[in-house]
Formats: sequence, structure tokens, C-alpha cells
Amino acid sequence: MSEFPIPAPTHDVVSARDGYDRWAAIYDGEDNALIALETAEVERHMGSVRGLNIADIGCGTGRHAIGWAAAGANVTAVDFSDGMLDRARLKASQHAARQTGRLDFHAHDLTQTPLPLPDKSFDRVTCCLVLEHIPNITPLFAEMGRICRPNGFILVTELHPAMALRGISARFTDPQTGRETRPASIAKQVSDYVMAVKAAGLTLDHLSEHAVDETLTARSPRAAKYLGWPMLMVLRLQSRQP
Repeated sequence: MSEFPIPAPTHDVVSARDGYDRWAAIYDGEDNALIALETAEVERHMGSVRGLNIADIGCGTGRHAIGWAAAGANVTAVDFSDGMLDRARLKASQHAARQTGRLDFHAHDLTQTPLPLPDKSFDRVTCCLVLEHIPNITPLFAEMGRICRPNGFILVTELHPAMALRGISARFTDPQTGRETRPASIAKQVSDYVMAVKAAGLTLDHLSEHAVDETLTARSPRAAKYLGWPMLMVLRLQSRQP
């Protein structure tokens, strides 16, 4: 009986923390269609942030937090990746002259609750492109509800679950190894997010799905192979706290 060789894996899977530590150095400079699509949606939902208290849960390199602080918001930014936080702090120091609000960075593993933040302290709570890496998202939803003021809202963005059908998850080419590298992700369905919102005692007041179109491919050529596919999901939530 002949033996067939097992093909070598085409990519490396590492822990989420290790992956984002490695990714930090090149994260902001990549042609990333998902971020191009997501940034416009976040800006649309957030509107003017001057004078608001914002908790950015899973802030990464500060791609949102730094801009909000420059626009006059008081931002508390949380992440578990030392590499991402180091990059965010460096960028914040380079933009300090533009900052009219406050910006504080904190290290915390989002799989561990409670979050180290006080009750009902934030007008906006954001969690952008994070939840695919969180095995059990209900406790994190509940914590975001706890820290959000009753008249505020929670904004969540996520890689659309349909991308998993194309074998897509968060990924980058590691500059050290030259290999495609994927921080560990957990495939979820749209219903998993909706039911987690309900279980956390939150109210879903917006859910939208955003596909790759020709406008996006003109800005991000790498997106062309996903033309017509939903790439981004956006949820806006209200706390039920009295």
C-alpha cells in the first residue's frame, strides 16, 4: 500500500496574545480591507465624541482611541497584547500635541472578568474586531453593559461569520518568519452574537452587515477576491440598567 504524504500546513496558528504581539509592528501599515470598511462605520456611529468618556475594549494599536482623544474625548483603552499597547503608546506620544482629551492605556486580558473599570462610567463602550478571539463572549458583553451609562451605547464590530466559509480569520504575514500567521480564533455564527447580547441583558438596537463592493476594492486591492461577500458586522447595544 502506497502512502500519501500529508501536506505541510499553509499557515501557522498561534495564541491570540502571541499573534498580536508579533503583528503589532506592521499592523497599521498593511492593506487591510476589513479595517478600511470598519473605520467608516465606526466614525458614522460614534459621531462627535468631544467631552465623552469612552472605553475602547481591545484597543490594539490605538487606531480609534488616539483619534477620539484628539477630538476631545476622554478615552480609557484596554488590551492584553504588550506589543499592541507599546505601539499604541508610541503613537499617542507622537500625537500628544493634537490631543485635547485624555487617553489612558491599561493591560488586561479580556477573557478575564470583571474588567478593571467602574460601573456606569462611560458614554460609549467600543469593542472593535476583537470577539472572534474570545471563546465565551457573554461575560464580556455583560461587563460592557455594566460600565456603560444608561443613556450611552456599546458599539461592536466584528469580522463577518460568512468569512469563515472562505477560510478567513484574522491573519498576517509574520515579518520574522515570512509565514502567514493567524492568532487563534473561534468561529461563530451571527446567532451566537445575538444570543450572547440577550443573555448579557443588553438590548440590540442596530445590526448591519457590510459587503465588499467596488468602492472598497478601489481603496484596498486585496479585497477584490471577496467582492460581494459580507465582510463586516456591526452591532450597537443599549444597557438595560436603570
